[in-house]
Amino acid sequence: MDWSLLVCARQGHVTYAPDEAELRDLLHAPTPVGEAWRCLRCGDYVHGEPHGDGPADRAPLVKRGRELRDAFIMRSLAIERAVRVVIVWVAAYGLWRFSQHRESIQSVLQKELPILRPVAGQVGWDLDHSKVTESLRTLVALDDEALRWVSLALVAYGLVALVEAVGLWLLARWGEYFAVVATCFGLPLELYELAERITPLRLGALVINILLIVYLVWSKRLFGVRGGKAAHEAHLRTASLLEVTVATTEPRL
Repeated sequence: MDWSLLVCARQGHVTYAPDEAELRDLLHAPTPVGEAWRCLRCGDYVHGEPHGDGPADRAPLVKRGRELRDAFIMRSLAIERAVRVVIVWVAAYGLWRFSQHRESIQSVLQKELPILRPVAGQVGWDLDHSKVTESLRTLVALDDEALRWVSLALVAYGLVALVEAVGLWLLARWGEYFAVVATCFGLPLELYELAERITPLRLGALVINILLIVYLVWSKRLFGVRGGKAAHEAHLRTASLLEVTVATTEPRL
């Protein structure tokens, strides 16, 4: 996939007219329908006036190639974390609301379950041992203080995920470190849940989080892996079209 063309199709081209005559001629082309300028991102010629002009060293630094692919992956992870924040905070609010209406929900369980049990039995659903019923009974058994602590823990977890989402969306290196550390802290809990009971959902979540940690540490060269930050930036940085053009016009010794 040509990420440069994809982004230009979505966000538009970026053209620039440098003051230096030789560079200007290399980026400009006269056509029967008017002048055209090369896009600094994808390299295509675009009709119309350039989006900017000035010295070549003041041209906008435009992400290309690997940089765009990397940004897409990081922001996809940020969206996943943002969705997780919403789910966790909705759950926290639900627990808080439950603590305020414990008696009414307990009454529903006592009155409605006997009525629903024969209907559920007709479709082969063991209502008494279903996950929903067991979860409700566990919640009813908790006291108000325990529910408040669980709600606070969910809010705190949501805040951590929110920081992850912001850091990853901004493509900040601190966000990548934060995401790895926060995910590592969550692994013991996931392992404990698997030891308690193995389910496809729990196993899948654990595998995804381990793959996320490995991907970030290896591809981003975190914690000094594969040369660290300097090696990562040298590998990732794709020279802009203007930088390539400048390099081709510099005299060789």
